[in-house]
Amino acid sequence: MLTVEQVMASQKASVDTLLGLTSKAFESVEKIVELNLTASKAALTESGEHAKAIFSVKDAQELMALQSGLLQPLAEKTAAYNRHLYDIASGSSAELSTTFEGQAADAQKKFMGLVDSAAKNAPAGSESAVAVMKSAVAAANNALESVQKAVKQATDAAEANFKAVAATAADAAKPVAKKR
Repeated sequence: MLTVEQVMASQKASVDTLLGLTSKAFESVEKIVELNLTASKAALTESGEHAKAIFSVKDAQELMALQSGLLQPLAEKTAAYNRHLYDIASGSSAELSTTFEGQAADAQKKFMGLVDSAAKNAPAGSESAVAVMKSAVAAANNALESVQKAVKQATDAAEANFKAVAATAADAAKPVAKKR
């Protein structure tokens, strides 16, 4: 049987976890806002410098050279921004996953403790029912571990694909900028 103290401790742990997760979420939002402010300031400064440079152009050929010189850095900065944004998101996701995995492991451990306690206090002749329950819990734990591994593999694959696409986009922008 659960005591009032155990229920209260469980509720306190849940509230502490929720507060920790909320704090992590706000940290991620702060990082994204900071990234956007930095990118916006840089874009504003560069736009002003580019506008000044356009006013000093003397002919169409110089204007074309100026415009083509803008493409490669823009593609590289866009790729860098996207990488940074992805790093923030994946870092937050990893922290949340770690917290949830810890909570799941703790919940499994407590549940197994309850099952063991129930097994010790079970009436004579119920050993087979207890064995079936323990087997079901073990199967559920194995299924949960398999799902966690699959999610981790999918996340790793998505991260590898994102990095490959970002690198390809940056590499593709280089020849386009040089041709102009």
